[in-house]
Order: sequence, then structure tokens, then C-alpha cells
Amino acid sequence: MNEFLVVSVPPNIDDSLSSSDVIVREGANETLTCKATGFPKPSVKWKRDDNSKITINKSLIVSEWEGEVLELTQISRLNMGAYLCIASNGVPPTVSKRIKVSVDFPPMLWIPHQLVGAPLAYSVTLECFTEAHPGSLNYWTREDGQMIHESRKYHTENILGSPSYKVHMRLTINNIQQMDYGTYKCVAKNPRGETDGTIRLYTSSPPTTSPKPTTTETPSRIKDIWGTSDLNNSIYGNPSSLTHLTAKGSKYQSNLLDVNKFEQKSSGDKNEIRSSASCISLYKLRKWFITTMVIYQGIW
Repeated sequence: MNEFLVVSVPPNIDDSLSSSDVIVREGANETLTCKATGFPKPSVKWKRDDNSKITINKSLIVSEWEGEVLELTQISRLNMGAYLCIASNGVPPTVSKRIKVSVDFPPMLWIPHQLVGAPLAYSVTLECFTEAHPGSLNYWTREDGQMIHESRKYHTENILGSPSYKVHMRLTINNIQQMDYGTYKCVAKNPRGETDGTIRLYTSSPPTTSPKPTTTETPSRIKDIWGTSDLNNSIYGNPSSLTHLTAKGSKYQSNLLDVNKFEQKSSGDKNEIRSSASCISLYKLRKWFITTMVIYQGIW
């Protein structure tokens, strides 16, 4: 009777036959290999270190990939990162190898505002967004090509984004003077290429606050129609032209007394007369008629 001894061997990844960290140009193809040994024969699968999906090609995106070989077609900057090949065969422990994929590409720029307005004596911040790998040298220049350096007038900063190949460039110009208006350039350079973007700074009016509404006195309707002096003279004035009459006009004194009585009665209730334009008009007409008759009799 033959007896067989089966020895289980945990998985092991052969570094000499597997891929190491790679650098690839954007748009090229790359093949990653992971050779594992053990008994039973280990299975190999691939995952992204950050658990994001793997782009095999433009039409195939997966969460993980099985097989010793991982082929990436027309690789882009979105494929940049660390990949894990994981080998297992049911015999602990499971092993893995980390392979970093770097994708090189020339700098690219995005400018949110190419025209920026600011008034004199104010401060303003110009912005550019760059993407480059390897990381680019980022700086600002004036339209004559002169590089801008950190000073009391200028403050520059480069803020790293995520992923790490993204950078937010900012240039703050303090206490703007007339000579500060014009064209500024943000420049990005790396071994793969160079690019720049233009921003024009122009003068604008300072912000203004809305004036407070002014309040004016609205005259009463009676005052608008008649005027203060006309109203007083018409209603409350003394009709002195009727006090020096000839004897021929004496018979109309009784009518004049009626008019005076009406005046006295009217003065006792000013508000009522003020609120009724028709009453005022009637009174003025009657007064004119009596005056005319008295003068007429005096002539004759």
C-alpha cells in the first residue's frame, strides 16, 4: 500500500518575475504581471489600493481583476496610483504586492476668470489651476516676462490638491496702483512640457452703497390747490376794498354785513372750509358778485 504525503504550501509572490513600480506616458499601454507560487496553485486578483475602480480600457471598468496579468490600455492620469496583486490558495496567510503606477504628462492650465476688475487702492487675487506629473514648477510673470517674486506688493501661494498632481495657484496684489493694471501670466513647467495662461487686470469703480431714501413733507390737498397765502387771503383776509363806499352804495351795507357774518361763521370752523373746495369757490363767487354790485351802484 502506497501512502502519499501532501504538503500544502502557502502562496508566495516571486518579485523577480513580477512587475515593480512603473512610470508610463499618458496615452500609452502598460502590462502589470504578478507571479505567485504555492500549493495548491494560488489564484491572483488585482485591486486598487484606494478601492477605486480599475479602468482596463475606455469601455471596461471593473472593481477587481482576476489573473496574473493586468493590461491597461491607453492609460490616463486617472489610472495613476497603487495597485495590489493578491495571491491566495486557501493556506494562510494570503500575500500581496504593491505596485505603484505613475503617469507622466505635460502641464495643463485652467483659468476660472481671464478678466478681473479691481479699483485703485484695493487688493485682488488672481487664480490658476494646474495639472502636471511630475510636479511642475509654477510661477507668475508680468506681460513683459518679468517674474513676480514674493514682496509686500505680491503674495504667491501654491495649494496642493487631490490627486497630488493638481495645484491651485494664487497671486494676491495688494494696494493696487495704476501701474499694476495689465496682463499677468501663470506659468507651469515640468520635464514633459510647459504651458501658461493669461489674466488681464483692469480698473473698475469701487463698490458704492445705496443712499438712504429722503423723506419730504407732502402738503395737504388744500395747500397744493390754493397755496397758504391764497387760502388765508381768500377766507380769513379783511375785505378792506369794501369799507370805503359812497352814499349811493349804502343800501348794500346789509348785504355786506351778511358777508361779514358768513366770514365770522366760516372762521369758526376752519377745518370744514379747508376740507371742501366747493364751499370756498361758492363763497368767493358770492363775495365777487356783491362787491361788483356795490361798486356799480356807487358809480351810478
